[in-house]
Amino acid sequence: MTEHGSSLRPGWTTGACAAAAAKAAWTALASGHFPDPVTIPLPGGQRPAFALACEHLGPDEAMAGIVKDAGDDPDVTHGALVQARLRRAPAGAGIVFRAGRGVGTVTLPGLPIPPGEPAINPVPRRMIAAALAEVGEAHPDVVVEIAIAAGEEIATRTMNGRLGIVGGLSVLGTTGIVVPYSCAAWIASIHRGIDVARATGLRHVAGATGRTSEQAIAALDGLPDQALIDMGDFVGGMLKYLRRHPVERVTVAGGFAKLTKLAQGLADLHSKRGGIDRDWLAARVRALGGSGPLVAAVGGANSALEVLTLCQGAGLPIAETVAAAARQVAEALVDGAPVAVDVALFDREGRLLARAWP
Repeated sequence: MTEHGSSLRPGWTTGACAAAAAKAAWTALASGHFPDPVTIPLPGGQRPAFALACEHLGPDEAMAGIVKDAGDDPDVTHGALVQARLRRAPAGAGIVFRAGRGVGTVTLPGLPIPPGEPAINPVPRRMIAAALAEVGEAHPDVVVEIAIAAGEEIATRTMNGRLGIVGGLSVLGTTGIVVPYSCAAWIASIHRGIDVARATGLRHVAGATGRTSEQAIAALDGLPDQALIDMGDFVGGMLKYLRRHPVERVTVAGGFAKLTKLAQGLADLHSKRGGIDRDWLAARVRALGGSGPLVAAVGGANSALEVLTLCQGAGLPIAETVAAAARQVAEALVDGAPVAVDVALFDREGRLLARAWP
């Protein structure tokens, strides 16, 4: 077992790797030698050591690189080479951050870093500053350029484009440690998506459980890319954040199975949090006037799709019933905030089956 209570191995964030690479390069500029491994302080007091994957010392600059190890988490940046290139800055400049190849630049408001700045988040910036201070200068004047090999390509598999981060990845991490399958990064991206939507003046956002429902609701309501929140299973995480940071309207979009879970009261729609309650569905079918054999068939169905097919064949509006119940649960999650909540339920081809409005 690990210190996190799991047999899964934790790893290190991109911010921690960047801080370690920066300290190694700064040490080389000061002493002529690269520390390998290099040890840095994390916000929680831990002091991990990182092996260098590459290094270069020139007359006016130094570069060090570290291969990111995300442990057993399915992090898209696992195995990426994170490099820090440092050179001295004019007196009084402090630490100046630059985006190297593969690190993005912020272009939209609403993020913790203003437009025009490299997408190196506040905590990684503080981690880099703390790591550099250990070399001997409490307030160094230095240009820190962070690069991530293949970062531009990797970024296409993230939410960065939607958040207005162009040219590559973000340097992230609030603790320096990646906890496998904690989903913290996904939930943080949901929050940042809402922040950007609010900052750019959008009044209607939509959170979808998957790609099909996202494309469907975007086409149906004519929503721009920044209005689309990659909610996945974390409907509770999205709606609770909207409770504190409201927009005028939010649409929850998804398929029959996921929205049935929401209708049952689940705020996390992942299978590990709970499955389809066939007894709950059978009770809804009975209330809709379904026959005894149909109620029994629903109660013993193998899947949500089978339930939907059975009810459609019998002419029962089960999709409308589920959408309405899901909307009630979603509305309760925003808990009186000035947010109008509606639910759109789509089939697997992206066709609208039902919509529940306030």
